Amino acid sequence: MAGKRKPRGADFKAKVALAALRERKTVSELAKQFEVHPTQIHQWRKQLLEGAIEVFEPGSRGRPSSDEARESRELYEQIGRLKMELEWLKKKAAQFD
Repeated sequence: MAGKRKPRGADFKAKVALAALRERKTVSELAKQFEVHPTQIHQWRKQLLEGAIEVFEPGSRGRPSSDEARESRELYEQIGRLKMELEWLKKKAAQFD
């Protein structure tokens, strides 16, 4: 019976994939060192190479994350409400002059 799967974090996967890209050790040596199956190392290496293209695409840094987009949307709503309140206060102040 095979052992239980160990959850691996993204930092671990990146470390193993970068070691595989360096090619200082064979995949089987890396598999023994990191206690991972060689096929898994090949998959992580392939994912790293495919994802590396996105880093150098134009405009990839300017994309806001979903949290940033939500926060900016909330801030624009608040600005709109404050502008409406300011206009209302200006009208009321003009009535008293």
